[in-house]
Amino acid sequence: MSLEISNKHMRSLWLKSTGLHFSPTHSLNVLQIIKDLGFVQLDTIQNVSRAHHHILWSRNENYREHMLDDLLIKKENIFEHFTHDASVLPVEFYPMWRRQFNRMKQKLDKSKYYTDMLDEKSRNDIKNRIKNEGALSTQSFDTKVLGEKKMWSRPPHKTALDYMWYCGELSTSHRENFRKFYDLSQNVIPENILNSKIEDEKQVNWLCEEALHRLSIGNEKEIKNFWDAADIKEVKLWAQNNKNNLKKVKWETHEGEWIDGFAPLDIEERLNDLKISTSKIKIINPFDPAIRDRNRLKNIFGFEYKIEIFVPESKRKWGYYVYPLLEGNTFIGRIELKANQKKGQLNVINFWEEPNIKWNENRRKKLESELKKFAKYVNLTEVVWP
Repeated sequence: MSLEISNKHMRSLWLKSTGLHFSPTHSLNVLQIIKDLGFVQLDTIQNVSRAHHHILWSRNENYREHMLDDLLIKKENIFEHFTHDASVLPVEFYPMWRRQFNRMKQKLDKSKYYTDMLDEKSRNDIKNRIKNEGALSTQSFDTKVLGEKKMWSRPPHKTALDYMWYCGELSTSHRENFRKFYDLSQNVIPENILNSKIEDEKQVNWLCEEALHRLSIGNEKEIKNFWDAADIKEVKLWAQNNKNNLKKVKWETHEGEWIDGFAPLDIEERLNDLKISTSKIKIINPFDPAIRDRNRLKNIFGFEYKIEIFVPESKRKWGYYVYPLLEGNTFIGRIELKANQKKGQLNVINFWEEPNIKWNENRRKKLESELKKFAKYVNLTEVVWP
């Protein structure tokens, strides 16, 4: 028999699993937040605060932007690599990431773009420079884009650096104003972790178990997509071989339909441990792990969301950088914001109420309070509405 989980409980369970269930004012441990989430996605766009910083601040308002850079510089806490996108992960996960290095290498080696652009001598020359000079950024090189310059064109040195980073030969040493500095992996990853060898099957088992642990409930596709470091066949084989360690569940969607999934064996303890979600309004980043899987988001909360930064302005339904607004376990609206550092302003560009949500005076005051906190976090002095 499958355990049945109501939509109300599923909402609370997912928000607790992603760290948004609680008020973000407890004692701060940045590394523990990253461990609990599994990874934090990196993004270059600094609309108000870059996505990785905002994600961490959403879990604890004591967080400040230098703290993630400080963790990376220490070279014993986190490393950067590719999950479904560029991310930071706890360095203790590194031995389980070797298959990802191999997967990325196999993928890039099949790409005509990379095979045309790369040669072993050029890569060795770059590694020798790093060995002799220390960590280098792309600005330390001066090769130019070959042929026609297109949107995603890269000069040969950038292509080589990225290739070796994806394959694990190089690692991110540190960042300066978000600019990545590359170093030899042996200079970044602690020796005992770098030299740890784990069988590929055990890596797959770990990836699946840890994904489900953080999902609380998920199907094979969701487990696969969590890290995107194993393929669906590997996940299905893992599920088949671990039937005795999984609990079959059915969970109710926002529309009242029922979806089959798996859960860890302690799922009932997790459900019994649920408490009422914080009632404060939270401004959620578009790259937040709680909303990254748009299908899961819609099924659990009935909230349809799409980030439109790559959509032409004339075709956008909402706006360039729009933040969902979460109150308790319900998405109650969305807001488009833009920071103006020169004027010290957090500008509200647009605001939308969700259907069937009544915005009374108390709710508006809570939003104003959260906007002021968000502004203060990035050293802005006022919130300006249109």
